Amino acid sequence: MNNDEHLRYPTGKFSPQPAYTPDEIARNIDRIETLPSRLGSLFEKLSPKQLDTVYREGGWTARQVFHHLADSHMNAYVRFKWTLTEDTPVIKAYDEKVWAETPEVTLDPTLSINLLRPLHIKWVSLLRQLKPGDLERAFIHPETQKHVPLDRMIALYAWHGEHHLGHLAIISKK
Repeated sequence: MNNDEHLRYPTGKFSPQPAYTPDEIARNIDRIETLPSRLGSLFEKLSPKQLDTVYREGGWTARQVFHHLADSHMNAYVRFKWTLTEDTPVIKAYDEKVWAETPEVTLDPTLSINLLRPLHIKWVSLLRQLKPGDLERAFIHPETQKHVPLDRMIALYAWHGEHHLGHLAIISKK
């Protein structure tokens, strides 16, 4: 992996598996569960200057990454609920790059960390109660037209948190 790839994907690209074992699902849920506290710990180590530092040229600032995680994980939670309550719904896509430019993204990142704490408590509670058949339920992404099963979504969002923790770790070393 070249340096730009390492900066863009510090934990590597997400590579979905065809299916996940119960142990893999449990470990991924654990990763989702611990994300808010890990973000809080990383936030405390960043200086005000680092909050407005990008992890790579053309990348987001630490501040934007914190707010992006809240936006993205709220959308993920809603997508789970749609998938559990509707038959193979077509989810709503959003432009995360444009969302990372909205005015509230200039505010204190603790707003998003504090939003993630109860969101993840509720989300993880839901995930831990899913039955094997629930994990096979899927939604359709409107841009790719792919069916995305919930076990893959759990793995994706476990990876997503690690991915952005990697970006914040890069900034913390600047």
